[in-house]
Amino acid sequence: MQRSFTFGGYETTVTMTSRGRLWNALDDRSLLVADANTAAYLPVDRRLHEVPAGERAKSWPELERLLAGLLDADLTRDASVVGVGGGVVCDLTALAANLYLRGCRLVLVPTTLLAMVDASLGGKTGINFGGFKNIVGTFYPASEIRICPETLTTLPEREYRSGLAEVIKTAMLGDESLFETLEQEPERVAARDAAVLERAVWSCLDIKGSIVEADLTETGVRAHLNLGHTFAHALESVEGLGAWSHGEAVAWGLARAMELGGAAGITDGAYARRVRELLERYGYRVGPLPEAAQQIRAAMQKDKKRRGDRPRFVLQRELGSTLVTEVDSALVDRVLRGEGRRDYG
Repeated sequence: MQRSFTFGGYETTVTMTSRGRLWNALDDRSLLVADANTAAYLPVDRRLHEVPAGERAKSWPELERLLAGLLDADLTRDASVVGVGGGVVCDLTALAANLYLRGCRLVLVPTTLLAMVDASLGGKTGINFGGFKNIVGTFYPASEIRICPETLTTLPEREYRSGLAEVIKTAMLGDESLFETLEQEPERVAARDAAVLERAVWSCLDIKGSIVEADLTETGVRAHLNLGHTFAHALESVEGLGAWSHGEAVAWGLARAMELGGAAGITDGAYARRVRELLERYGYRVGPLPEAAQQIRAAMQKDKKRRGDRPRFVLQRELGSTLVTEVDSALVDRVLRGEGRRDYG
């Protein structure tokens, strides 16, 4: 199966394929980029640049080392740099591909659920800087994305659940049927049922793809994809990048967004409860963290959606109805301290 998207003049082809066909039609000049967890599973006849596993790979030193690797490999603009792995590898590889020769061909092979449904598509590149998540980056869509659902069968449980949080978020943005599947069939979802996962991946790609086609550089509707992320990125920065998985932080952020939206009179109470119950059903930590409230609030001042010194929040009225708005700072503080009401309506 295949989909094609056009993002600001860049065309991205997404192909769902088998493990046996994953490396077909890749030029021998291509350079694979993978972390230590993934490198052992790659074909031995391919050129490889290995990066550290985890968030520490998204750094200036590792970006510089990767650029040096592209130079040493004598990679030309018509050859491909191929990022194989999760969101960290996708983000780092895409940034290097954008900078090297002012742009060389980029292929991404996401091997985690989070990377399949989110990080690989849409052209965001990035590294962490100054302790803040994805604060340095560009927009550079991949020419090709190759997805092999078989890789999800061996994914560690925590990593799988990290991606599942992004699936929940994307369903909230515009797929009532997928949201109901997540609610009604948690056993199949938890068991990584192939049919359920394939449908979820395509649904998320279609939703995200249509949003990014309308707004590549996040000047408008693309900000909706950051539902829960203002809270999540601040939490990740405060707790230390990697202490919470990205998906764990997003799930926590979705709960806070529901609570803030309800307290502000924006989010329907029944819908807010429905979201919270779904997050709890999958075992995410969704309670407030009052002991870290002040630090999280300070970290929000670095959020990329802010205007002047006022952060803006992605909130929802109900499923599929999303907006970006400023909220009274006192209300935000109350929610972070756990003083906001959580049973609206």
